[in-house]
Amino acid sequence: MATNNPYQNYQTNAVQTASPGELTLMLYNGCLKFIKLARKAIEENNISARNENLIKAQNIIQELMVTLNMEYDVAKSMMLMYDYIYRRLVEANVKNDAAILDEVEGYVTEFRDTWKQVIQINRQRQYAQGGQA
Repeated sequence: MATNNPYQNYQTNAVQTASPGELTLMLYNGCLKFIKLARKAIEENNISARNENLIKAQNIIQELMVTLNMEYDVAKSMMLMYDYIYRRLVEANVKNDAAILDEVEGYVTEFRDTWKQVIQINRQRQYAQGGQA
């Protein structure tokens, strides 16, 4: 079904043409977006919006968890961190606690920034080898 919203068309195209690395970056950015919206909802005492946005952030963390290749030691460490972040997001929702969101936002931001660097390094290597980024 076609949409008439140009922004929605752009978003759909961006997701459909993204590499796996770019999709992971989109997940991190989405998680950060929902954490920020949840914090705003806590400040405004909007329980429904807080719950909705924290569930979206939790779903993204779960998606990141299922995509890990557990054959690598780094994936095992990341799984532990993702599990911790997930549990803290649940706790922030139950306790209506913005301080917990500050903590997990820091972790997700670190993951996102590291992932950005990995993508950039891979693109530089591909370019140096004469491939396309």
